[in-house]
Amino acid sequence: MERLGEMIKQDNIHSQHARWQHPLGLGTHSEGILGTVVLLDSMEPLGGAAGIYTPDFLKHLHDPVMLPTMSWHQIDKNKVALSNKDHLGKVDEEERRRKRIVVCLCNGGRNLLKNKENCIFSGIQPTGIPHLGNYLGAIENWITLQEHDSAVLYSIVDLHSITLPQDPSVLRQNILDMTASLIACGINPERSVLFQQSQVPEHAELGWILGCLISMPRLRHLPQWKIKSGQKNEGSVGLFTYPVLQAADILLYKSTHVPVGEDQLKHLELAQDIARSFNNKYGDFFPIPRPLLSSVKKVKSLRDPLAKMSKSDPQTLATLYINDSPEDIILKIRKAVTDFTSEVTFDPERRPGVSNMVTIHAAVSGMNVEDILNQSQGLDTAHYKQVVAEAVIQKFTPIRKEIQKLQADPGYLWSILNHGTEKAKELAVPLYQHVKKLVGFC
Repeated sequence: MERLGEMIKQDNIHSQHARWQHPLGLGTHSEGILGTVVLLDSMEPLGGAAGIYTPDFLKHLHDPVMLPTMSWHQIDKNKVALSNKDHLGKVDEEERRRKRIVVCLCNGGRNLLKNKENCIFSGIQPTGIPHLGNYLGAIENWITLQEHDSAVLYSIVDLHSITLPQDPSVLRQNILDMTASLIACGINPERSVLFQQSQVPEHAELGWILGCLISMPRLRHLPQWKIKSGQKNEGSVGLFTYPVLQAADILLYKSTHVPVGEDQLKHLELAQDIARSFNNKYGDFFPIPRPLLSSVKKVKSLRDPLAKMSKSDPQTLATLYINDSPEDIILKIRKAVTDFTSEVTFDPERRPGVSNMVTIHAAVSGMNVEDILNQSQGLDTAHYKQVVAEAVIQKFTPIRKEIQKLQADPGYLWSILNHGTEKAKELAVPLYQHVKKLVGFC
């Protein structure tokens, strides 16, 4: 460590992490993340291979310096993605000119998962940039939950996404866009585990075992199959067994709580039933996961306030995206369907359009409906829409800018997912090995 410290002093390098107190970047993060800065003249000694490097490997490069368990990801020969959001990013131009690379090394964040009584799991399909309903109905709640004293895992569930036809290049970009969006909104990879479902094969393997515990009639009556397969019940086997894979996603981490909307309650009930069936057959093993219902009202389509906001809506003005420009936000809200009464009131049954505006305003501003109505007295709906648009712009402009910045560095986004995958595997692999023993596979 003394040798590393001398190297850092000579190059006048300081930690970029504002919360670290040690001037050399050697110290303890508030969550127990140990950090060390290493300077490498080039990436040639590493053979140009991306991935995770252990202390045993790195000590061959830097004398007998013993470092804590660490991970980092090489993007290319002259760029390294670091394992902490505050450090992650491109090596600046000055460093690149000097042909030296600053690498932050950390302990992999295992403290996020260990010694936690509760485990929260939730997943989101990689459909690209989330819309306003996605943010208010799920993502905003995720941000709050990661502040609790629980193990928290958030998965980009790409296995689920291919139950419907996908273009591979579009899917790949959608995964990155969703990752960028989640981080920009406030999902912190140092407080929660953010990972890509398909990179943890135990999800699919456990799904097969659990699928052998449930009947076809039970799956046939679930809303997911009824809605997406159509009236003729035409759909893939993957679409049919989608809820079983959902159950595997949840149970693989012995999740105790699952944030869900009311439309997903039936699927969580299936996961509960499958957990009970497994426990009855093989012994008490899986906890019965409980729902965490969101109190946020559903955001409706801007063009049809009787329908929920959706990416599949053919009307481009119907959906607000969290990265919409101020001009697009103003246009979409100005064109939003209301009615012929100018007064601003809240009555979802009789005045769904105006009530949708009030719901959006309350959600993005943090105000309650009563205060909004009091402040809006004397405004007609046209002027009130301007107020709503301004509130939405104020809420999402910083997020939009952060998304753009993150999208410019796909290597960083992949490194976040890879790092999260390693942390997820720390739970998934041993648990699935236990399941195999219980079932009799080994």
